[in-house]
Parts: sequence; structure tokens; C-alpha cells
Amino acid sequence: MRAWELHQQGWSQTHIAQALGVTQDAVSQWLKRALADGSAALRRRIASGSLPRLTPEQRAQLPELLARGPEAYGLRGQIWTCARVGLVIKRTFGVSYHPAHISRLLKTIRFSLQRPIRRARQRKPAVIHAWRDTQAPALKKKPKPSSEPWSL
Repeated sequence: MRAWELHQQGWSQTHIAQALGVTQDAVSQWLKRALADGSAALRRRIASGSLPRLTPEQRAQLPELLARGPEAYGLRGQIWTCARVGLVIKRTFGVSYHPAHISRLLKTIRFSLQRPIRRARQRKPAVIHAWRDTQAPALKKKPKPSSEPWSL
């Protein structure tokens, strides 16, 4: 807006750029926009970004779809992951999303992300606890004994 005001006072683009600490190209773009669409075109505006792939109605249906559980869609277990939610969205609405975006989508509908804990089937908790109590402490590094006293 200040560049437009200075232009109306008769300043050159070079002097406007120097006064505002910007490049002449920036001033040129601003003035071109103001001349084409008026000074209102110089006001700040929110970047439009891409249009959402899901309509607001489809997004409103998501909690209901997820409430049915993964097994209703032929998935084993009761845990929703981003990949599984993406699969349901793809089957239901024909829209595919990257898993990272699905987590953002789930946050907007206030649905908590669930991650499965991956553990081996052969896991033996008693053996693990015994190893942790008996053998693990011997593996920790210990400071070397020093004959000289500490000084700061």
C-alpha cells in the first residue's frame, strides 16, 4: 500500500524500491496489480491453496464410517492406522490421500491416531525381564577409575 501511495505522489519505481528496501521487480509487480485491479488488490489475502478433495459432507461422514470399525471393511483387528483410514476413504469416496495428510485430516475431525505395537509372536516376557535384570546392567558403560582427583 505504501508503494502505491508513493507512486501516486510521483516517485519512480527505483526510488520506491530503495525507500521500502525491496527489489524493483517487487515494486513493479505491486504497481501492475494496483493498476489492473485497483488498490484493493494490494491488501493481504489468504493464499487459496488447492481445493479439498473431500467435500464437507464427505468429511462429516468420516466419524460415522470409522465408528463401524476396521473389521466392517474386511481389515483384521480393531486398530485404525493412517493406511487403513486411507483405504476406507479410497473405497468409499474414490479419493486417495498420502498417509501424512490422513493424520492431519483425522485431527480436524478430532479422531485419535492409533498405531499398532509391532512385536514378535515368539516373544517371552519372562525371559526379557530376566535378561534386563541380570545381563543388561553388565553391558552399561562405566567410568574408568582415575587416580587423579577431579578439578574444575
